[in-house]
Amino acid sequence: MPKSRSNGRNTRGLRGRQVDITPARTRFLIVCEGARTEPGYFKCFPVPSADIVIIGEGYNTVSLVERTKELQQQHGFDEDTDQVWCVFDKDDFPAEDFNNAIEKAKKYGFRVAYTNQAFELWYLLHFDFHESNLHRDQYIIKLTDKLGKKYEKNSARMYETLRHMQPQAIRHAQRLYEQRTSSPANDNPSTTVFMLVEELNKYLK
Repeated sequence: MPKSRSNGRNTRGLRGRQVDITPARTRFLIVCEGARTEPGYFKCFPVPSADIVIIGEGYNTVSLVERTKELQQQHGFDEDTDQVWCVFDKDDFPAEDFNNAIEKAKKYGFRVAYTNQAFELWYLLHFDFHESNLHRDQYIIKLTDKLGKKYEKNSARMYETLRHMQPQAIRHAQRLYEQRTSSPANDNPSTTVFMLVEELNKYLK
């Protein structure tokens, strides 16, 4: 008997048979451009009530979206009931590639946590609101100053270090998002990482 997304109890059917109506667990597939920074951050979310597969692929823009499609099929994620996310940055890739990757992901039914220019913008927004057009190398300098120590790009401690400031980061990212244009590649700085963070936060312990 298939599981129903109901009230999580066992009840009896029309003929007295016990029917399992335990809610199905939410499943996430999160495929990241970076091999360590982004996967390391998202793996720190304590979300025992959801099943999460996080993969750092080393692909970028359109190639990452195509790879995500392959991984979705390999891992058996359902396009209608499961959440599939692509996480990638603008970096110095051509604007057309960046925008096309976002559109292609949407056509596949994927959600996108993109950042223009680099993922470190999400970290920086925990401290202050930033709307200046910065190159990704400048984020490293600013984060080192804010943290009071050298920012380690692949640090596994960033989630815990910044967790208490996360609501502020979400507000700042939303504010940037509200200023967006019709071309994400032109929206420097901007990030939709906050959307994935909000989804994961629904399943925190």
